[in-house]
Amino acid sequence: MEELRSYPPHETWHDAVSLDAKAWPRRVEQHHTLVPTTCFNCEAACGLVCHVNHDTGRIDRIEGNPLHPASRGRNCAKGPATLNQIDDHERILYPLKRAGQRGGGQWERVSWEDALTDIAGRIRTAITEGRHDEVMYHVGRPGEDGFAERVLKCWGVDGHNSHTNICSSNARVGYQSWMGHDRPSSDFANAEVIFLISSHLESGHYFNPHAQRIIEAQSQGATVICVDPRLSNTGSKADHWVPAWPGTEPFLLLAIARLLLLNDTWEQDFVRRWTNWEEYLRERHPGRPMSIDSVGPALLHDYAAYTPEEAERVCGVPATQIIEIARIIGAHPTKFASHNWRAAGAGNLGGWQTARCLFFLNVLTGSVGTVGGTTGNGWNKYKAPHPPGAPAFERWNELSWPREYPLAHHEMSILLPHFLAEGRGRLEVYFSRVYNPVWTNPDGFSWLEALLDPDKVACHVALTPTWSETATFADYVLPMGVGAERHDVASFETHAGRWIGFRQPVLRRYAEIRGESVNSQSRTHEFNPGEVWEENEFWMDLSWRIDADGSLGVRRWFESPNRPGTPMSVDEYYEAMFTAVPGLAADAEAAGQSPLDYMRDRGAYAIDGDTYLPYEREVDPDDLQDCRRDDSGVYRRAGTPGAWSGTTDDLAGLTLPALGDGSPAVEVDGTAREGFPTPSRKLELFSRTLADWGWPEYATPTWIPSHVHWEHLDLAGDERILLPTFRIPTLIHTRSANSKWLSELSHRHPLWIHPSDAEALGIEEGGLVRITTRIGHFVIGAWRTEGIRPGVVAASHHMGRWRLDPDGGGSWTGGDADISNDGTVWRLRRQGRPQRHASADDDTDRIWWNDTGVHQNLTFCVQPDPVSGMQCWHQRVRVGPAQPDDAYGDVVVDTAEARKAYQEWLAMTRPAPGPGGLRRPLWYSRPLKPAPAAYAL
Repeated sequence: MEELRSYPPHETWHDAVSLDAKAWPRRVEQHHTLVPTTCFNCEAACGLVCHVNHDTGRIDRIEGNPLHPASRGRNCAKGPATLNQIDDHERILYPLKRAGQRGGGQWERVSWEDALTDIAGRIRTAITEGRHDEVMYHVGRPGEDGFAERVLKCWGVDGHNSHTNICSSNARVGYQSWMGHDRPSSDFANAEVIFLISSHLESGHYFNPHAQRIIEAQSQGATVICVDPRLSNTGSKADHWVPAWPGTEPFLLLAIARLLLLNDTWEQDFVRRWTNWEEYLRERHPGRPMSIDSVGPALLHDYAAYTPEEAERVCGVPATQIIEIARIIGAHPTKFASHNWRAAGAGNLGGWQTARCLFFLNVLTGSVGTVGGTTGNGWNKYKAPHPPGAPAFERWNELSWPREYPLAHHEMSILLPHFLAEGRGRLEVYFSRVYNPVWTNPDGFSWLEALLDPDKVACHVALTPTWSETATFADYVLPMGVGAERHDVASFETHAGRWIGFRQPVLRRYAEIRGESVNSQSRTHEFNPGEVWEENEFWMDLSWRIDADGSLGVRRWFESPNRPGTPMSVDEYYEAMFTAVPGLAADAEAAGQSPLDYMRDRGAYAIDGDTYLPYEREVDPDDLQDCRRDDSGVYRRAGTPGAWSGTTDDLAGLTLPALGDGSPAVEVDGTAREGFPTPSRKLELFSRTLADWGWPEYATPTWIPSHVHWEHLDLAGDERILLPTFRIPTLIHTRSANSKWLSELSHRHPLWIHPSDAEALGIEEGGLVRITTRIGHFVIGAWRTEGIRPGVVAASHHMGRWRLDPDGGGSWTGGDADISNDGTVWRLRRQGRPQRHASADDDTDRIWWNDTGVHQNLTFCVQPDPVSGMQCWHQRVRVGPAQPDDAYGDVVVDTAEARKAYQEWLAMTRPAPGPGGLRRPLWYSRPLKPAPAAYAL
């Protein structure tokens, strides 16, 4: 009898035999080919294996890939639900062109040839007429590393836009200001203390590979601390749940930091070697001796107000609990793993200081890049090199990178409708790709106003696998593949190790394995359902049409290296990428395969190398021949900006290398070491960048009171803090709408409210509640729970899907709705759904739920943090029982009030130019980085 296995052995994947469970008790064998790919339903890029049935040629089920070094064969519910997306009876299968008014629901099927020709012609005309800034690519979850950025660079267009300023910019700025890397990578598996400011899987960085390792560490004795005003699943499993007042988390962290200093449980020698403590003393304490022994007293002076007792008053956390947590952290030096992503960072004005103050604890405990500590994502993420592309261009698109936000970590995408309304520019071609700003972004009715105006947006192209609120207002809806129907590479910081994952079109690979006529020129859409394409081939074909005669210099970057005069194939593209991955070519050769075939068979590859203490690596003196060493010990490479502070006239002679390459080493205790990718090559306790760019008061870790700080609210009346950011781990933003399994699991959308608040405000159990924001109101049902801090209410942002066209998809989660407006006042009212009905999918007749939630984001004005540019999601609201004419799901918004709010937040900024007349610090990371000359304002 064969041994029971968790997964079929890899050597059987081309013909795996199993028993048909539905045939029991008869013994009926089934034959499957197992094809690996990568999940596309969150950014963790976990490994999947698709089981293709030999009898039907269809995918029967999708499970985890045991060969994936991050997910290790384990997936959350979103991975297997990829099958729902493939089989969705309402998915878009053919290119569609608007036939009537935008938003009118009238479409006609067109050929890919016609769509590509029209779109390419518009882009070519814009480029030849010098209107490069009128071409914009707006992406939500990219799911890939750099392909689209390479395309735009080859076009010479600074047109990349993203969702990051509604997601993670605050956390990124907080981490980058310390270590240059903009994301943390925590070695949870080996940690002894794990400190999470978020509910992690549900509302923060929702990585299944992280969750696995957190639970494993806890089972080995690690202490888990979860700071969240809502009792999440993570908080319920933590050793310490800390429901601090929203926005006070930095105060709590600085109180802990003060206790570490006061108790002398901090790693003074690490701070001496690897922080810019000298600059801190010069700037903040010039009267103290320039000695590491001055740092402790100086920091205690700076943070004297952050006592446990004051933290109890400000944060609402018992002083005894703060003292105990500080004792635990101090008892485990070098093994403190921490993480913040959305949650407190995303919610609050000054939320970027949450990450800055959290990482301060890593610095004080010496838990940076250590076993069980926290490092920068750049040391645990591998970005494979793409084939050569065009040189950097000298353009700067102020629709995405306005001068008011010189330190914004990513594009100011949330402000695009307001910029268009102000006449700052227009868009000839606007691509929305796996992104739904009308639903996802704040102030969605302002987005709708912009998309309805052809003078602002001439041609909107929605690249999407499924219908969405934004696709409804497109001119073209072009069907793109889901995670088992496309090529991409991805890598993320999941643990102390580096890896690369490969997403591939499963049925194309299946046909190849079965010996069908598949070659390097075969197109993905030949194997996908209908005429579903993948973006890679779309961008290649579109680029070829933009520059059909080669006169623009675009076409050559997409030309086959093996067949001159013809477009590059995806096989040629990824063969070039994988050949350059360290160790992959040799391992593939040993297996008798090409690097591409090796990845098609396995789906992921672990890259060898020790990722611990990367900053301690000694740098070969031969690599510093073209560098000069400055007074701070930093080696700076000639011809690169480094900590450049010249004039704009000098920019033309500079090259802008990858982050940190311009200063490859720093001398520490007499040895040149790799250090960190910051101007000082050290961890920056004092941020010269923040000081020089107009924010000297925030140059060291500090607390910035939030725009929803509890002391500024009328809590004795009906004012409360609304948390709209928390996620549900079984949903996928917009893409959940065509996943029946996930919709059945998670479809309710109640307002979390503490019983004491419900009693004080007259909210009945399960009763309707009107939530009034700065620009409107929405009506939602109440759920009384002691799992929320009094004074705070919460509603998940995943719910509230709606559709104007009953035939426009969304059987599982889409509520039919009417939208009307009277001038600037917009109203949305639900008209029912989902409900049982007959369709091509028998399961629509089994729908037993009827709640689709409320589109609360429509009622939120834009609130960009003036430093990071991040949307500050938390809302100061009035909470009360629904009024007589209210109905569940009602939304009312005045876009004129939204405009006033935008102007008020814009006035809080400190615009460029910065030092040397620049738009932005040269060393800051930026998608699609232009040439240095473009930084001159």
